[in-house]
Amino acid sequence: MMILGPVFEQFVNKSPISVMARATVEHALCASALDELFDRTAEHGYTKELLFSTAVDLLSLVVCGKAIHVQSAFQQIRDRVPVTLKSVYEKLQRVETNVSAELVSHVASRCRGLIELGGACQPLLPGQRVKILDGNHLAATPKRLKVTRGHSAGTLPGQSLAVLDPAMMLVTDVILCEDGHSQERALIEQVLPLVQEGDVWIKDRNFCTVGFLLGIKGRRAFFVTRRHGNTTVVPQGEFGAEVETDTGWVSEREVWICRDDERVLEARLVRVRLKQPTEDGDLEVEILTNLPAETADAAEVANLYLKRWKIEGVFHELTVALNCEVNTLGYPRAALFGFCVAVAAYNVLAVVKAAMRAVHGEEKVQNEVSGYYVALEWSLVYAGMMIALPAEGWEVFGTMSAKKLAGYLRGWAAKINLLKVKKAPPRKPTRNKTEPIKDKSPHLSTARLLEEAKKERRTKAKGQSQQ
Repeated sequence: MMILGPVFEQFVNKSPISVMARATVEHALCASALDELFDRTAEHGYTKELLFSTAVDLLSLVVCGKAIHVQSAFQQIRDRVPVTLKSVYEKLQRVETNVSAELVSHVASRCRGLIELGGACQPLLPGQRVKILDGNHLAATPKRLKVTRGHSAGTLPGQSLAVLDPAMMLVTDVILCEDGHSQERALIEQVLPLVQEGDVWIKDRNFCTVGFLLGIKGRRAFFVTRRHGNTTVVPQGEFGAEVETDTGWVSEREVWICRDDERVLEARLVRVRLKQPTEDGDLEVEILTNLPAETADAAEVANLYLKRWKIEGVFHELTVALNCEVNTLGYPRAALFGFCVAVAAYNVLAVVKAAMRAVHGEEKVQNEVSGYYVALEWSLVYAGMMIALPAEGWEVFGTMSAKKLAGYLRGWAAKINLLKVKKAPPRKPTRNKTEPIKDKSPHLSTARLLEEAKKERRTKAKGQSQQ
């Protein structure tokens, strides 16, 4: 079905992923909606000449790999930026963290409307709304700021907590902190307002505090969390019979969670004796939950906690497929704003993958489609597509209903050649470790090494043939 004419159809046929991503961007990041979001959310910032939507556009070029840094992006859209590069940097370093966080929530809400119409993942716990919580520290930046020069330690521009909806595979909310050296636990009180009745929150032991667990229970929600070593529990009985799973042997017992030697919360303690140790060498994992046994038995609780890796995969994709850590942005607010623009871009790609799931099947997309190659195709084709089809031509998708756009997305997803975005097979582990060789010279010739290896193989083969 033609929307923008024959040129548009050529891009649909040759690079449907790029068309899907650009149409979703127009729907989820409508410029007028972003500017309204800024006016509504900003407490001290204001718009003089540079619009918030233009700042988002500029940074999106960087995080999506269409420009190598902010200056390059500025040059690309110079005709749409009414201020100097210096003014752009000043704008970026003043974007308030609540504005950046609201950007993520806004885009997630718009993307959710598209995914709910087709392409959602199988629920981790049928009948329950599951959320996964984890933290992320932005990597140390080059010491460009005067106050950072001379320090031997890396300078961290900030950190965040992210909330993943695994059914939609959307990052729905972020909690931002400009202090990159602060503990993640210092932020968890800000998560509680996001907890809704009936939610099931999966989280690591860093977030296993009595106050947070009580807060979740007080909102009539549930938690599945690894027990922190400082969390005191009092057993109410012995462990039940063990059940073998793929990862280990699972058993459980009822416990009281204590604070200041006072029993404050009843929970189930699920113990997993692992078949393989964790990266930290742990052979046993303890998981606390207040889920009723009839909702999830011990083995299901252990499996639920394992699904926490899904958010680790999101952080990996944000780092590898999208440039979520723009290391030229040293100011905390600018760096966190860049991170949130990358999260918004991730959510756009989540819509693309959801449409692919609706057409090609969830298992095939999960196991065979590479998020990196999906983002790469969007990046490579984007510039040429925007020359052939200028921005104003895409405005039709901004006002299009979610139902209609979701239909188009599924139609375009059927045209995707999955071989172009296929995951590389996992590398086999090295069988024999290479012994270090102490060389006399600081440099070696690769050509000579190859020639010596070739001679060695010939000599060895000749010796074998003579035997």
